[in-house]
Amino acid sequence: MSKGPGLFSDFGKKAKDLLTRDYLSEHKFSVSTYSESGVALTTSTVKKGGYSSGDVAAQYKYNNISTDVKVDTESNISATFTVAEIVPSSKTIATVKFPNYESGKLEFQYFHPHASLTAAVGLNQSPPLDLSVTLGTPTFALGAEAGYETTTGKLTKYTAGITVTKPDSCASIILGDKGDMIKASYIHYLDQLKKSAAVGEITRKFSTNENTFTVGGSYYIDGLTSVKMKLNNHGILGAVLQHELIGKSLVTLSSEFETKALDKTPRFGVALALKP
Repeated sequence: MSKGPGLFSDFGKKAKDLLTRDYLSEHKFSVSTYSESGVALTTSTVKKGGYSSGDVAAQYKYNNISTDVKVDTESNISATFTVAEIVPSSKTIATVKFPNYESGKLEFQYFHPHASLTAAVGLNQSPPLDLSVTLGTPTFALGAEAGYETTTGKLTKYTAGITVTKPDSCASIILGDKGDMIKASYIHYLDQLKKSAAVGEITRKFSTNENTFTVGGSYYIDGLTSVKMKLNNHGILGAVLQHELIGKSLVTLSSEFETKALDKTPRFGVALALKP
């Protein structure tokens, strides 16, 4: 693939991941195994409140082809097939789901040193169309995306953004929700390995005059243990403690509570991922 500006979906993704990933409100347990033939098998169970669910996922990669299949306890089946380089510097992704087969999608991604393009179409009788374009370099990029509903002939979404990336930081501004929302985010890495970082994100909803400002960060205590925290202007405080066990296995403890309503019960989450 060409080293270019990346996809529009990557705008602000690093900051978003730091503020959302691993902040759990459920109990999750997963076990992964890998066969000599190259098949990766992961079994997961999740308990949230009084509801429990589970799934089995398999992944297989061969040359430039990747296949992912998942089956859950509610008999839902999803399969994703990814083929790289059908056209040079491209990736084609097909997603099929059963029994909700109308939610399937075919996506094509093209990468150029100064641009990227994504086109996706739904696999049903009245397929929705999504298109995104990014122009620029790995350091500076402009992008936009739009969604079109073929049954009504109307645009379902249109979004535009700008991102600036440096070796130790990344800043993004996105105008979305058909111009009703603007989001600005900034992440700054505190070490060369980009494991410890500080992040800030502000979102304004014009129709409701609502502002949400969130700050957070991550810090690696040692090579095996990390902590993350976040706090927004609504008083929601979250914390994550993650420790690497034998191999690549991880145990994650998460908690979130409202500092302006301490009488409410905090939310706790635990995840144990066993990997060889």
